[in-house]
Amino acid sequence: MRGHDKMIVEITNYFAREGQFDAVLEQRRKATAIRRDLGLDPGRIFARLEGDGPDLRWECRFPTRQAYEADRAARAGSPAFEAAKTQMHSLLTRFERHVYTDDIDQ
Repeated sequence: MRGHDKMIVEITNYFAREGQFDAVLEQRRKATAIRRDLGLDPGRIFARLEGDGPDLRWECRFPTRQAYEADRAARAGSPAFEAAKTQMHSLLTRFERHVYTDDIDQ
């Protein structure tokens, strides 16, 4: 299976509604705190400094596909995380989630 034994990287991009950047950042920080409370890797938050693209980006690396799937299951099973996600989407004009694996041929 492609990506089964390879590192997985999840990237989420947040495009804030007009004037909502600070609220989006604060909400992402809350979601990160919830991840910590669940015993999950908090990942990293990046704020756009220059150029076009999302206002905010979150990124987390997982050693295997199995670790990634376990992380997703923990999030889905957390009412606090689901509420944080719902609140986040109310602050956005656009949301993107991308999942990558490292180069398979290396």
